[in-house]
Amino acid sequence: MNPDGTIASRSMIAHSADGIATLIRRLAKLGAAEGIPIAIERPNGRLVDLLLEAGHPVVPVSPNAIKTWREGEVLSGAKSDPGDAEVIAEYLRLRRHRLTVAAPYSDPTVAVRTVSRTRTDLVEQRVAATNQLSALLDAHWPGAKAIFADVESPISLAFLTRYPTAAVAAHLGEKRLAAFLAKQGYSGRRDPAVLLARLRQAPP
Repeated sequence: MNPDGTIASRSMIAHSADGIATLIRRLAKLGAAEGIPIAIERPNGRLVDLLLEAGHPVVPVSPNAIKTWREGEVLSGAKSDPGDAEVIAEYLRLRRHRLTVAAPYSDPTVAVRTVSRTRTDLVEQRVAATNQLSALLDAHWPGAKAIFADVESPISLAFLTRYPTAAVAAHLGEKRLAAFLAKQGYSGRRDPAVLLARLRQAPP
């Protein structure tokens, strides 16, 4: 919304990483980020983070204040996302001098948040990979999933590396399994005979 109240641009974006990136690119075409304040009904979250990182002044506004403002501005009381966006933009245009801009993150804070987001992404990838591995073993070699408690544990992954198929492990006996466990520094406190029984008793 322009300072005179006319609409400078109107569009819908998906609430996703790609959608937010599209929003920031579209805003960049309208002018410098520091000259385009953004009013939003929540004070934090990924969208707020990315808008702040792009250099936009972000102004959190109270949902209750917007509700009251909408009721005074929209006679029908009709509620919609595009309508709400226009009401919020108008609220910011007329009351910006009374509103508080969210403080940009300091460099150390940005660094910590980046590390935190990266860790979250890696955990999600690990969970997805573990689920895929479990599904593959369920379909092709349940014994390799049953022998150790956690399919993603170092000892389980080492076992799968050494014995990638049921055929390769067909002649595995207690002595050979015990030697493998000792070499891997296994500390699960399960006797090789018990582990081998789990392997053999699983569905073929």
